[in-house]
Amino acid sequence: MTGKRPPALSPLLIDEKVRSALDEDLGRAGDITSQATIDPEATAIAAISTREDGVVAGLPLVVAAFRVMDPEVTIELESADGRTVSAGSVLVRVEGNARAMLAAERVALNFLMHLSGIATLTAAYAAEISHTEARVCCTRKTIPGLRVLEKYAVRCGGGSNHRFGLDDAVLIKDNHIAIAGGVAKAVEAAKAHVGHLVKVEVEVDTLSQLEEALNAGPDAVLLDNMSPKVLEEAVAINAGRARLEASGNIDLTTIKAVAESGVDYISTSKITMAAPTLDVGLDIRIR
Repeated sequence: MTGKRPPALSPLLIDEKVRSALDEDLGRAGDITSQATIDPEATAIAAISTREDGVVAGLPLVVAAFRVMDPEVTIELESADGRTVSAGSVLVRVEGNARAMLAAERVALNFLMHLSGIATLTAAYAAEISHTEARVCCTRKTIPGLRVLEKYAVRCGGGSNHRFGLDDAVLIKDNHIAIAGGVAKAVEAAKAHVGHLVKVEVEVDTLSQLEEALNAGPDAVLLDNMSPKVLEEAVAINAGRARLEASGNIDLTTIKAVAESGVDYISTSKITMAAPTLDVGLDIRIR
């Protein structure tokens, strides 16, 4: 994250996602275990720590979860989203009502573990191509309802976001091309339809399709399932006319060669759909 502005989430979005998750967890009667075993006036202090190395993402949601349950809670952040941490690092210290703390714990940790896992895996992909100008990007393959948060985590890990949905950019894929009657027809129709601030990208499978696409003047071309050697040829043919994005079954073992072909972007669903959670825990004691 050095030299870049840190990513941010809307406070309204944070509140919406946290309240929805708490509502799901607390259900109709609340935390009946804590109600049965802990005095309502009891207070506690706790620390949230990592059990393994990783990149942090999701701390604003952690803070919101505890504050929704206990507006008087005291929270000290010992880390920040986008920061690389080692196993054993304390991320957050919390002090407040014990029942409220336990009610918020799982929601807070779920967000933190999931988003930090995505940020950590994204950072690993970004490190593999750091010697090139290419950027690793996420896709629309995200868990329903969590897309904005997962794309935020990608940015925390040093990656870039592709489009957020079907409404913020044009991406003409093979099925669009088949129905529209060809690459050029699809690109020309898209450029005529959208406003001047909306980018138009088209997917191609072959170098001949690439040449047809470039003649139609898209902003970007997605090179689907091409080998590094073919990607190098595509970069030469393009000669800087459009931004080039490589995609298709790219993982940690192949991304370096893809980046070295000279493409601008590399998109992969693995940084969101295949990321393991980061092991994070909360240790609490009753005062």
